[in-house]
Amino acid sequence: MLYKSSKPAATLSPMQMKRRVLTIATLAALIASACGGGSSLDEAAEAIYSGSCADDNGQTVTVYSGRTEALIKPVLDAFACETGTKVDVRWGDSTELALTINTEGDRTSADVYLSRSPGPVGFLEANGHLGTISDEVLSLVAPNNRSATNTWVGFSGRKRVLVYNIDTVSADELPNSVFELTDPNYKGRVALPATNGSFVDWFTVFRDQYGDDVATQWLNDMVANDATFYPNNRAIVEAASRGEIDMGLVNHYYNYQEAAAAGDDHRAANHDFDDDDIGSLLIITAAAITATSDNVEAAENLLTYMLSEPVQQYFSNETFEYPLAAGVAPADILPPLDLDSSGSGSVSYDDLGGGFEQTTAIIEASGILNQ
Repeated sequence: MLYKSSKPAATLSPMQMKRRVLTIATLAALIASACGGGSSLDEAAEAIYSGSCADDNGQTVTVYSGRTEALIKPVLDAFACETGTKVDVRWGDSTELALTINTEGDRTSADVYLSRSPGPVGFLEANGHLGTISDEVLSLVAPNNRSATNTWVGFSGRKRVLVYNIDTVSADELPNSVFELTDPNYKGRVALPATNGSFVDWFTVFRDQYGDDVATQWLNDMVANDATFYPNNRAIVEAASRGEIDMGLVNHYYNYQEAAAAGDDHRAANHDFDDDDIGSLLIITAAAITATSDNVEAAENLLTYMLSEPVQQYFSNETFEYPLAAGVAPADILPPLDLDSSGSGSVSYDDLGGGFEQTTAIIEASGILNQ
């Protein structure tokens, strides 16, 4: 298997060190279950590196992954161990990898594309780069968490929430809708991760649901209300915990990760908007098979593996995302969420690919990047 080298442990932050330990522990459980090895870390490592995994079956699957190496590599290692399928991986940003596949066209080596969000997947579909996935694989998730045209399947979900500082924001100040955030009561108090992929996807859905005029006016009103720009979700969660900002729009799981790392020193909490509010949208991480793949069987086996109960629980316990495979419960720390009616069902994610460039143009024109 070919992987880019990992960052040396000595340079990892405390949060990254904690997640690395969790990853290793979960990998041991996955490998022990998949390969019939022992339960210890040493035995799990031996299953991979000493040849006690399944024999090479002659198949290779090449993955372009927009999900991070720390999260996905243990799953790919376990899959290779159980099946004997070799896995080659190219790591990168979801959008950049989608653009790479588009540029490579029929010459791409990618069999499977993994994206942090559905927008880049929609982009690939709109440009004819995705093949179809079998009904057997698609049936592992609810219809609203997979492509209507059988080209992609969701494997985890991230809910949009408002993170806030528990010392500076009182319960009666928390809004029921993102539309309330343009009110003078929130002037200068809200942060937006305007260039982040999940925000771009969310705002693209916003445009799809309410139209460009309403969505653009909301963003312009947020800028006029002195909303603050941060480059990503985690930076907003950290700033909210420090009291640098009062609140911000983020994916739900970042706050759980930061709280797990900081313990009692963490001073931020998540607030859910009303269930039918656009601010509570569930954003899906998606997997797809390329139209030119010569390894469809191995690719579908990998997608099936990623939707198996142990791997789904791994995603939920490692990053606190919501598992999407039918019948798999989320981590105990997560609030209950009805994945069949979580806000994604009315969204045509297949249409998002052609919209993210226009979304980016609206965001840049709003002036939020200068805030």
